[in-house]
Amino acid sequence: MLLDLAARRRVLFLGGKGGVGKTSLASATALAQARAGRRVLVVSTDPAHNLGHLWQRAVGDDVVRLAGPFDAAHGARGGVVDGVEIDPARTAAAHLAAVRRTLHRLTPEHLSREVDRHLDLARDAPGTHEAAVLERIATAVEDGLADHDLVVFDTAPSGHTARLLALPETMGAWTDGLLRRRERSERLGAAARVLGGQGEAEARRDSEIRHVLTERRDRFARLREVITDADRTAFVAVLAAERLPVLETIELCRQLEELGVPVGGLVVNKRSPADAGDLLAARRAQEAAHLRTLRDALGHLPADEVPLLADDVVGAAALERVAAHL
Repeated sequence: MLLDLAARRRVLFLGGKGGVGKTSLASATALAQARAGRRVLVVSTDPAHNLGHLWQRAVGDDVVRLAGPFDAAHGARGGVVDGVEIDPARTAAAHLAAVRRTLHRLTPEHLSREVDRHLDLARDAPGTHEAAVLERIATAVEDGLADHDLVVFDTAPSGHTARLLALPETMGAWTDGLLRRRERSERLGAAARVLGGQGEAEARRDSEIRHVLTERRDRFARLREVITDADRTAFVAVLAAERLPVLETIELCRQLEELGVPVGGLVVNKRSPADAGDLLAARRAQEAAHLRTLRDALGHLPADEVPLLADDVVGAAALERVAAHL
């Protein structure tokens, strides 16, 4: 299911409870698609980054080559896997620094200290990191789709992912509100300039502020359009066959469907074997009971089962073994 779904999409989100194997499955999918000739970007938004450990190389905030190019058939370009890890703290710091530079440029000099005070308070305010990561995701989608055939997101644990995917609409509405207030301010400012004979500097500043807000709103609108487009995008929920991951997955899929994010399927990872001793056989029977709960709630979604593997999933060879079960 997962590989077939990835072959028909441009953007793929893998999400679920922490520790269920999202990074391994995202990387295995990316590698399989690259061997099929596609250029794939894997983006990790999980603060507990494992992408670099899995591929056994340094991965950071800049795109790096993880695998390929592979031999191309019939003159086509060779497939590759590139990777990037979005660091929430670094992303938020860079975002606030950019906002600071913009505000210092656009506000009168006597307000500079007030701008700095507010931004220092905003650094640890609720939602600051999520808003910054959202902007980084929007950029990763746009840049990734320009340079790659497929962008695979290895997301943070379920609750964080659901909040993040709800943000484009919320942030877009908030920015629309700022623009409406800005329009009223511009009209009052224009009247004041006519009556007071003020120069063009204020008009240029007002126009630039409006441009910055409009660009931000449009970026969120484009992201919202992509993540709700079932022809381009799919979300795959990854889980273990255990009580809490199953219940969390059911709730996550409900939230995504309410947000209009297309859920393409499920991957049950690390499934216990039935023929490897009494302990694992008993565990598999318990897993089957939890999977009945999953099917009762989400039986309309296709599902893959990936067995528990004996070795650690590290390196390309291990990822190919994982992909063989998808």
